[in-house]
Amino acid sequence: MNSLNATVQAVTSRIIERSHHLRDDYLQQIDDNRHAATQRSCVSCGNLAHGFAASNNEDKQVIKLMQAPNIGIITAYNDMLSAHEPFASYPDKIKASVREMGATAQVAGATPAMCDGVTQGMEGMELSLFSRDAIAQATAIGLSHQMFDGVLCLGICDKIVPGLLIGALRFGHLPMMFVPAGPMPTGISNKEKQRVRQLYAEGKVDRAALLESESASYHSAGTCTFYGTANSNQMMMEAMGLQLPGGSFVNPDTPLREALTQAAARQITRITGQGSDYRPLGEVVDARSIVNAIIALLTTGGSTNHTIHLIAIARAAGFEINWSDFDALSQVIPLLARVYPNGQADVNHFHAAGGTATIFKQLMDAGLMHADARSCWGQSMADFAAEPRLIDDKLQWEPASNSHDTQVIAGVDAPFDKEGGLRLLQGNLGRAVIKISAVADEHRVVEAPAVVINSQHALETLFKTGQLNKDCVVVVRFQGPKANGMPELHKLTPFLGVLQDKGFKVALVTDGRMSGASGKVPAAIHVSPEAADGGLINRIQEGDVITVDANRGVLHCQVDAHELAKRPVAIATEDASRGVGRELFAPFRKVVSTAEQGATVLFEYH
Repeated sequence: MNSLNATVQAVTSRIIERSHHLRDDYLQQIDDNRHAATQRSCVSCGNLAHGFAASNNEDKQVIKLMQAPNIGIITAYNDMLSAHEPFASYPDKIKASVREMGATAQVAGATPAMCDGVTQGMEGMELSLFSRDAIAQATAIGLSHQMFDGVLCLGICDKIVPGLLIGALRFGHLPMMFVPAGPMPTGISNKEKQRVRQLYAEGKVDRAALLESESASYHSAGTCTFYGTANSNQMMMEAMGLQLPGGSFVNPDTPLREALTQAAARQITRITGQGSDYRPLGEVVDARSIVNAIIALLTTGGSTNHTIHLIAIARAAGFEINWSDFDALSQVIPLLARVYPNGQADVNHFHAAGGTATIFKQLMDAGLMHADARSCWGQSMADFAAEPRLIDDKLQWEPASNSHDTQVIAGVDAPFDKEGGLRLLQGNLGRAVIKISAVADEHRVVEAPAVVINSQHALETLFKTGQLNKDCVVVVRFQGPKANGMPELHKLTPFLGVLQDKGFKVALVTDGRMSGASGKVPAAIHVSPEAADGGLINRIQEGDVITVDANRGVLHCQVDAHELAKRPVAIATEDASRGVGRELFAPFRKVVSTAEQGATVLFEYH
């Protein structure tokens, strides 16, 4: 194993130095919680009786004695979302497994779980990002009963995993593990799905054909199989050592999936403060694990949503990270995975090619990942270069293999790209990020007149009337967190993809999100400051020449600074304050931080 890469070490050191006051305060808080009246042993008799009143007699006796761990389960179960439907049976399975260890478990609480795939292009999407902070708050409420010695979180999808982790980190004196449910089996190919979407955008197939295609792709229980935010979550939780190695992409309702769930339940009982292997979450999540998460995201071309979520997660653990950290790491971390949308394989193919174990082994062998970072299983992250296997019905881990398909997982010595999939863009319009892992070299620089819209819905009309049949930079503004909660905009992708296929130079600039579905069209996203917060994106006018240069990291409006400054400020044309519950989130829109601060309402920034 090579020594740690100098850039990886330098970025980690900068994060530690930048954050030392926040981190010291956080560690003091969890130490205070560990020793103060937040422990189960300090709960009064009346409170304790309320806490176990519904438990069976056997569990009541164990909880009363205070000599064995009581595990709190926070679940994001619902049966509308395919990824979370398998969680219906998990609490009973977990309780049975922890009883084998002489411990107990209770469902401490449930959280919301909404799906960006269901709300794409709809008003409900404007609650999506804010749901992360609501999930964090719901997690804290569940754990506030102070009945627990450890936590198991049941969640997979977009905002749910970050929200669960942020909430759990405020109880960082407790150990915590994630228990995933795995992806659905493979449906139709991603290439075919993309083809039908573009045909529908062009009006060449009808809605019935589109629905048939989508239904063949999203067809059963389990996570969607493309490499979006949900599956990026799983990759990162493994990279942070917060779930069992190699378990992210094992399909639901298989013997191996069942064995992994049972093993996670048993493992959490071993690492509580009542034993000799105490691993509090707030100490497992340190600067090394956060950097490992960024590296895992970059090397696999993961979701751009995590340039927001990881910042909020880090802040919950007492660390400040920013897009410059992502950019610096991206320059030295090779792209090792090709999974849709930056390839045609899905996560099942990725898992079969070697999955997380093969990725981690290569990175650690090359000194591109902190192998000594702490974890909830094994001795350190070095033990996560391993694949789970059922041998004679017993769960075992075998050392990671080399890639079984080099078209899906490449080697460090022959990567798909010498650098990661994200870059920072800067210029007179502010700061933004761009995902380039699926953008061809010839499309990474676009300089063209602006087409300015204040709503994602306006694009379809412009497309259908032929007004976009030209080189252009489509500017979609008033899509940031203060304006409307920062919805995902990847319903724009088919239209822009058609224009690109016709030979036009086209790019997107927006203060909104594109998520893991960011694809072949260059998209400068998360522009900060946003239009609703005084950003210069609100002064762009139709026809202004905009430069989006992913190679040099430039986002620039070619208008004189004096001219820009004296232009009138644009006004949002859509009302995001009412309907579909949006009025309940008006306080969030008023106080939310910038995208580069995690777009969160949970922490103060100065």
